[in-house]
Amino acid sequence: MVKIAIVGVGTVGESVANILEQNRDLIDARAGKELKVVKGVVRDLSKKRDVNIPLTNDIDEVLNDNEIDIIVELMGGVEEPYNVVKKALQNGKAVVTANKALLAYHRYDLQKIAGDLPIGYEASVAGGIPIINALKVGLSANQIVAIKGIINGTCNYMLTKMINEGVEFDAILKEAQNLGYAEADPTFDIGGFDAAHKLLILASIAYGIDSKPEDILIEGIENINSYDIEFAKEFGYSIKLLAIAKKIGENIELRVHPVLIKSSQMISKIDGVMNGISVIGDFVGETLYYGAGAGGNATASAVVSDIVEIVRAGQSSPMLGFKKPFKSENLKILPTDEIQTKYYLRVDVKDEKGVLAKISKTLGDNNISIDTFLQKHIGNEEAILLFSTHNCFEKEIKKAINEIEKYDFINQKVSMIRIED
Repeated sequence: MVKIAIVGVGTVGESVANILEQNRDLIDARAGKELKVVKGVVRDLSKKRDVNIPLTNDIDEVLNDNEIDIIVELMGGVEEPYNVVKKALQNGKAVVTANKALLAYHRYDLQKIAGDLPIGYEASVAGGIPIINALKVGLSANQIVAIKGIINGTCNYMLTKMINEGVEFDAILKEAQNLGYAEADPTFDIGGFDAAHKLLILASIAYGIDSKPEDILIEGIENINSYDIEFAKEFGYSIKLLAIAKKIGENIELRVHPVLIKSSQMISKIDGVMNGISVIGDFVGETLYYGAGAGGNATASAVVSDIVEIVRAGQSSPMLGFKKPFKSENLKILPTDEIQTKYYLRVDVKDEKGVLAKISKTLGDNNISIDTFLQKHIGNEEAILLFSTHNCFEKEIKKAINEIEKYDFINQKVSMIRIED
């Protein structure tokens, strides 16, 4: 019998325990051994939980129990779970976690501590979509050219409703909170940080590169409005929050931000709370992974898949996919200013003569050419100018925006969205 302890018996922890109970015969047959959750660790023993397992509020009770084989960490947070997982590994226990924030900061530390002990973390990215295994195993023959992922269901739900139903940002955020898709403090989701943590995990597997959230470009969806959506529809785009990784020579682009993406692309068709990830390999070409990215049952399904793999294989494949050091020392994060792409600008101006000419000249002086343009009048004194550009460097568009914002006809800060064709 393989004995399992769950640390953090919330929505996902309950689902893990119930899946292992309800599908016991199937899972045991696949694992080749009987699997049993022998204890759950919680903070509040008085809170009712829908599980049929013994509970404790003493973490050492499971960490120091020599009969427990696998610790499932579902606590949330960074440093406290890091200490729990580290101690579990030091005590010779395998670990399964769904904690993307923990891995965003400590994945390489944990890999070193674990040695040959397995750490499963399929549930940390995109819930029930087996993207970790796809990168580690299914696509192991390939150099990964690019990854583009919709990996935050909250943002995708909100943008879908804004685009399809014309709902304003504040209204749809409140609805998402009422439905439980967004937290009372939604910054982690709508600010892009949740997606960034997941992107860093995928980039480690794809490129063997160690970076932290502070090292990469992260922007959220807070500034998207109806003018942006109108422009997108006019020119055949959808708006998505994308996590992007690209190999450009010896550099890796890592960035999370809203994008205008052509509506004809498959990933643009992923709506609502669903997740989707496009991975391009040098030999396989593009593959697309779609499914539920969050929720107790979807995430728990991925947790259980890791448990089964650990039990069945004796040890999992290498945590970050490399059995020996990978020559990644020459790969570096591309500085944000060196990113090259197309851009969309929304400029709120006083409606007077010469405005468009001055903005066009400023863009031209910074090596930026205009591709498309729309103008929306608001009353007799205000206009919204909407531009898209041809390819240019991030440093060029930032410099141009800074110069444009100094004109006395500018009503508010210029809004910018990157374009991914």
